[in-house]
Amino acid sequence: MAATPAGQHAHWSSRFAFILAAVGSAVGLGNLWRFPFQTGDNGGSAFVLIYIGCVALFALPVLMAEIAIGRHAQQSAISSTRKMAQEAGKSANWAIVGWVCTAGGFLILTTYSVIAGQVMAYSASGFVGGFSQPDGANLFYQGEFTQLAWHAGFMIITVLIVARGLKGGIEQVATILMPLFFVMLIGLTIYSLATGAASEAIAYLFTPDFSAVTGQTFVAALGQAFFSVSVASAIMITYGSYLSKDTNIGSSAIMIASADTLVALIAGLMIFPIVFMVGIDPAAGLGLIFTALPAVFADMPAGNIIGGAFFALAFIAAITSSISLLEGTVAFLEENTSFSRPTAAWLLGFFAFMIGAGAVWSSDFGGLFVDWLSGSFLLPLGGLLVAVFAGWVIPRSLMRDELSHASNGLFAFFHFCVKYIVPPAIGFILLLGLDAKFNGGAFGSMLGLG
Repeated sequence: MAATPAGQHAHWSSRFAFILAAVGSAVGLGNLWRFPFQTGDNGGSAFVLIYIGCVALFALPVLMAEIAIGRHAQQSAISSTRKMAQEAGKSANWAIVGWVCTAGGFLILTTYSVIAGQVMAYSASGFVGGFSQPDGANLFYQGEFTQLAWHAGFMIITVLIVARGLKGGIEQVATILMPLFFVMLIGLTIYSLATGAASEAIAYLFTPDFSAVTGQTFVAALGQAFFSVSVASAIMITYGSYLSKDTNIGSSAIMIASADTLVALIAGLMIFPIVFMVGIDPAAGLGLIFTALPAVFADMPAGNIIGGAFFALAFIAAITSSISLLEGTVAFLEENTSFSRPTAAWLLGFFAFMIGAGAVWSSDFGGLFVDWLSGSFLLPLGGLLVAVFAGWVIPRSLMRDELSHASNGLFAFFHFCVKYIVPPAIGFILLLGLDAKFNGGAFGSMLGLG
């Protein structure tokens, strides 16, 4: 675990530093394409309202629970869940909660780094005029060795930051990059609204279309809300372990979730004016980021600079997420082995790189299996286990002590949600993922969710 020179458990310099790092973890590449697309594809502002409700009912309770678990135990996710279970007089085998979350977060990192490496490549290409060159907008398809090189570069940067520890690495990077991220996001959004099809983009994102709301809309909103705030991947338990006892967990969690949602909405206002100006399909997903937009930048005045800045923005979102994904595993290895933090970071970074390399060389292994295992199985399973652990295993009194700043009404709402609302909802998401993988989605289709 991150430690001070005296061997004591490290802590954030301030609540503000924690919030910046946590927001940096939550805000990732998905904010720049997945949330805006889902908003427009599922009823506009009607989806946003449903999403906010899902954040309040499902994501926030789990986020608060994870931070509370980490702060109470002051250890990694695996050690924290084991310690709290033993304090509650329950089996130490409840550490499985931490194991599942840690494994899910680490596996996400392995393929996330591949995509983030391409973001680095596009940013560098833009700033040196690459988008205006032949095939400059198609870096994503320029061969496995090129992808591996950028994947390695991104992973090295991630390891270098995590190896420096909490204050010298993670906190320092967050306090520098996140303010820069928001300045760049606002600047690029103003430029896009001023030069692109602003009215169409605003209508696409914010005009309510309740006729487009179906059962699938609620499933999409629930999944987006739950997975967008970095829960169920050992991140918030680990980051919570660095919190001081006087930090208000409830208000901090609300700020993290609100900032994450705000970034996603602003990202839509940044991307879609350009998309609609040139007639690109807004449902293109990652293809929108790596194929369509670079081609647009190539034809825009000062397009190389604007494109380079856009991908630099995406790089900041990616790196602040990746360091949190690696930190959860490094923290466990450091506190339970003789490895120093730098050794643990480099060792795990190497393994993450190798698994990611498998994703580059084999789409069946990387693009399908690892993505499914981490995103569709381990994350919802981890979320389900965290909710059950916080609601049914940990004594209510212990959770109340950690959430002492919350009013009685707020705590009652939190505990009711984490105990009775979240488990069946996340269990349903897990069931749909298993159904899609092994049953061809027959169950989801029967429910009208196919």
